[in-house]
Amino acid sequence: MNKKRILGTAIVLAVLCLLIYLQVHTWKKFDWSTFWNNTSHVNWAFVLLATAVTYYTYVLRATRWRIFLKPSCSTTTARLLGPQFIGFTGLALLGRPGEMIRPYLIARKENQTFSSQVAVWLVERIFDMGAVALMFVVAGFVGDPLWSTLPNHNLASEVRWSAGLFLCGIVVLAAVAVVLRRSGYAIAAYLEKRFAGHKHKFAHGLSSKIVSFTDGLQVISDTSSFLQLFSLSVAMWALIAVAYWLLTHAYGGELAQLGPASIMLLMVSAMFGSLIQLPGVGGGSQLATIAVMNKIFGVDNEVAVSCGMLIWVATFMSVIPIGLLLARREHLSLRAVAKAEEKAEAALAE
Repeated sequence: MNKKRILGTAIVLAVLCLLIYLQVHTWKKFDWSTFWNNTSHVNWAFVLLATAVTYYTYVLRATRWRIFLKPSCSTTTARLLGPQFIGFTGLALLGRPGEMIRPYLIARKENQTFSSQVAVWLVERIFDMGAVALMFVVAGFVGDPLWSTLPNHNLASEVRWSAGLFLCGIVVLAAVAVVLRRSGYAIAAYLEKRFAGHKHKFAHGLSSKIVSFTDGLQVISDTSSFLQLFSLSVAMWALIAVAYWLLTHAYGGELAQLGPASIMLLMVSAMFGSLIQLPGVGGGSQLATIAVMNKIFGVDNEVAVSCGMLIWVATFMSVIPIGLLLARREHLSLRAVAKAEEKAEAALAE
């Protein structure tokens, strides 16, 4: 691991320690017997169904990547399914250093350049955020009956304001994407020339990232492909929301009162929380969901912790068994792949 990633991991660890300290400090007590009692009474049929739903989302991810590849090669969803499972297993076990395993494996399997698949990955993120933003806005304006019983009577308006702000951010990002798709190469050349005299390395890095992003945008060949990609993205995140609904309702009680808007708020908080995580242990995602359930929805400390951990395991870590099995079948070592991917990424940045 290079110095930049070691520093990044150290910063993430410090932030997580601070968040954990603040969370624990605000709780006057934590009853472990209550925690285990609530966990043992979970409806495990709901948990298994949520895990199955999560597994199916990887099929949708593979289908979406197949559409991204249409302009450059003809492949099948089945061929891309393995890299999805293995890639997300690498992300779960290795943290952010495993993020680029999927593009690396797909590039190698389909005889594509690594840079082209990194570009696809970047565009994939836009579709993910766009789908979640749309769902958050729709659900936010519906509201939940639970909200009227919460101490924060302004929650509905706050969620709508947050959803609108999130959507505005995505609209701005989409506008930038449209501009880059049309003039990205010219913009990259201008910026590299503009800053080359002062910071050559920075200018080259910025230019290469803009070119990669522009290349990724070219994979959307026509309106039909765009509609297919966006529909698949919405369907995938709708299924993830269903998994969250199943996992929260598996506890019964107050968590069984959470409606669509509450589930979307929980899911969005987990999405942003996942930006801060450590290999194998996560951190940000669990803390975000626990905080929302405890501080906003008024769920007891013990139930919030139990449910937050279960959501993390079922929707994020459950991929590991299948991913390791597929990696073994293809004679792949995740650490070896991660190191090869790091070298490819370093070469791409030069």
